[in-house]
Amino acid sequence: MNPILIKALSLIVLCLSSTAIIEAAEQKSSSRWGADYFPDYLLTNHHGEEVRFFTDLIEEKIVLINFIYTSCPDACPLETSKLRQLYQLLEDRMGKDIFFYSISIDPDTDTVPVLKEYAERWEAGPGWTFLRGKESEVIHLRKKFGLLSARDEVNLDDHQVNMIMGNQKTGRWIHRTPFESATVLAEHLGTWLDGYRKEKTTWNGYESAPELRSLDSGEYIFRTRCASCHTIGGGDLIGEHTAHAGPDLLGVGSRRDPAWLARWVREPDVMIAEKDPIALAMVAQYKGVVMPNFRLTEADVENVLEFIQRQTDIRLGGAKGEFSTAPKSSATGTTAAAEKPACPGCVKKQGSLALTETPEPKTWKPTRGGVPPIQTPK
Repeated sequence: MNPILIKALSLIVLCLSSTAIIEAAEQKSSSRWGADYFPDYLLTNHHGEEVRFFTDLIEEKIVLINFIYTSCPDACPLETSKLRQLYQLLEDRMGKDIFFYSISIDPDTDTVPVLKEYAERWEAGPGWTFLRGKESEVIHLRKKFGLLSARDEVNLDDHQVNMIMGNQKTGRWIHRTPFESATVLAEHLGTWLDGYRKEKTTWNGYESAPELRSLDSGEYIFRTRCASCHTIGGGDLIGEHTAHAGPDLLGVGSRRDPAWLARWVREPDVMIAEKDPIALAMVAQYKGVVMPNFRLTEADVENVLEFIQRQTDIRLGGAKGEFSTAPKSSATGTTAAAEKPACPGCVKKQGSLALTETPEPKTWKPTRGGVPPIQTPK
C-alpha cells in the first residue's frame, strides 16, 4: 500500500479517536450533575399530579429551586415574594425554558390543597410549581443541593433560606439569597446560566463602571427586606394584577398614625394576633399574605421609616419634616389612628369600610415588575 495513504489513514484514525475521547470525557464530566447524582424521587405538585424530580422537573432545564413551608412566619414569605417579582421579570420565558420549583419541607401540613391555595395566594403562573414529597427524600434533596444545615432537622424556623438555580444540561449551579435584587437574579437565570458559553462581542471596562455609593441603614433594610413586597412610588397595580404582595409605601407616613406604623413594622405578627382591625384588613386585602417579623430593633424601624419618608419627599417634590414615632393628637384628644381608615385607600362609608382609589402624584410610571429606582437627593 502507498506509504502516503497509510500515513493519511493513520492521521484520520487518530483524529477520530481523539474526538471520541473528548466527547466521552465531556459526558463523564456532565454526568456528575445528571441522573447519577440527582435522585429521581416521586413528588406531587399543587395540582395533585405525580412527577419525577430528575426526569420531569430538572433534566435539561434552567431551574430555580427553593425549600419552604406554607406556615413559615417570616423567611418563606420574603423568599416567595422575591420569586413573584422574579417571575414578573421573566414571565415571557416561564414554563418554556425557565422553571421555578418550591418544595415543601413540611409535608404533613402542606397537603395538595394547602399548596394549591398557597400558589393561588401568590399568583403563581405557568412554570412555577409547588411540590411535596416524602420528608426523608426531601431532606436528601436538600443535602444534594447543599441547602441543609445541622439545625434544619431540629427546628423548621431555622431552615436554610438560600435558593439554588442552575442549568442541568450545562452543569452550572449557583446558590443565591432571597435578599438579592430581583433584577440581578433575573440576569443570572435569563442570561448567565443560559448563554455563558456564547462568545462575548462587547466588553465593559472599569473606566465606564458607575460609582458605588454607601447605603445607610434605612435604605439597606428597605432593599433587603421591604423591597420584596413593597415599592415607594411604584403603584399598587400593573394592569388588573397587584404589582406586589404589599401596598405601595409612597406617603405611608401621612396615611398612618406614626406610632401604629412603627409598631406594625416591628411586630406585625403580634398585632395580627391581637386582631388589630387595620392589620386584619390589610391581610384580607392581600389574600392572606402576612408581613413577616424581621426582628428589627427600634433604631432599625426608625431608620427605615425615615428612608421611606425621604423617598416620598423626593418623589412628591415636597420638603416635609422628619418622621416621628410620636402619636399625633387631634383637637378632640383622640389619636390620629382612630381617624384613619383601616387600609390604604379605604374611606368610611355609612359605618363600614369601602375600598376606593386614592390617587397619589407620582414622578415615575410603573412598568413590568413595578419597581421604581431609588432616588438620591439633589
